[in-house]
Amino acid sequence: MDIGTRHRPRLFITAAVSLLLVLLLGVMFNGEGAFFQWETHRDMLRQMSVFGILACGSTIVIVSGGIDLAVGSILALCAVVFSLLTIGLGWAAVPAVAVTALAGIACGALSGGLISRFNMQPFVATLAMMVFARGVAKLLSGGQKISTAVQDPDGTFRYVDVPRVFETLNAKTMGDNLAVVTIVMICCLVVCWALLSHMAVGRQLYAIGGNEEAARLSGILVRPVKALAYSLSGLLCAVAAMCQAAQEQQGDPETGSTYELTAIAMVVIGGTSLRGGEGSIGRTAIGILTIGYLEKILSINAVGEETRLMLTGLVIVVAVLAQHSQTNRWQSV
Repeated sequence: MDIGTRHRPRLFITAAVSLLLVLLLGVMFNGEGAFFQWETHRDMLRQMSVFGILACGSTIVIVSGGIDLAVGSILALCAVVFSLLTIGLGWAAVPAVAVTALAGIACGALSGGLISRFNMQPFVATLAMMVFARGVAKLLSGGQKISTAVQDPDGTFRYVDVPRVFETLNAKTMGDNLAVVTIVMICCLVVCWALLSHMAVGRQLYAIGGNEEAARLSGILVRPVKALAYSLSGLLCAVAAMCQAAQEQQGDPETGSTYELTAIAMVVIGGTSLRGGEGSIGRTAIGILTIGYLEKILSINAVGEETRLMLTGLVIVVAVLAQHSQTNRWQSV
């Protein structure tokens, strides 16, 4: 049994301590009691849902030893596609969802193909996809937001109804106590947890991330599995894009900028190693909550955006240093 496997409970504890410290910060600086109201927690979960879905895909990719910098741009492209189909062309929900999902998978598969088939560095391949997908999003949208204000050929604007699928995704359920997009995020977490923890392909992803050559010698089809990881990340980008479009009630080609950084931060705070071969969806969930609560606590205390960004960066650095310290201590045992 390797060091990472033996000490997964300790990695979980380390990630949980980061979350508990942030929650303690919320108790101390509660925004005149706002932190103790359920609406604050509900809204935090809703606001973090899109990032959480992206973090699921990033976990799969990082576990396999890769990195995906294109998730924000793929999200923008899929949001534009989804809005064009539903708002612009009036498509029903099922075919629009299917085409949007295929668009996300295609982008992920292209990145994965460049990496697995042509041995391109993940950083370079996904950086190229980040630029390419953003360009396609702007091309399809004409550089404009796809909203319910539709421009006719004569230049006049008319307003159409918000698609029902938008209303469904943007709704609250359980007596307005939980947003539908949060339920979507939870479902993505559960499915990805099952994939990594209980399926053969999950074990293969860990093996490839731990030692790609050893995985190849053991009979694992490395190239298809790596391509699958990026394809799944693209699919989750499409899911996040549909949630984003529904919340904004438009497809914005500029949306998703820097989302990849937040998603990766959530994964790293959860203790997933950027070197691959180590990580879990459960700990990523803790990272999602840690970033989400930190953002919300700073928001309810009216902290400026520049300070919020600096504090978030500081938390990421401290969390990673703590995890590295723990890992080095275990390796010296």
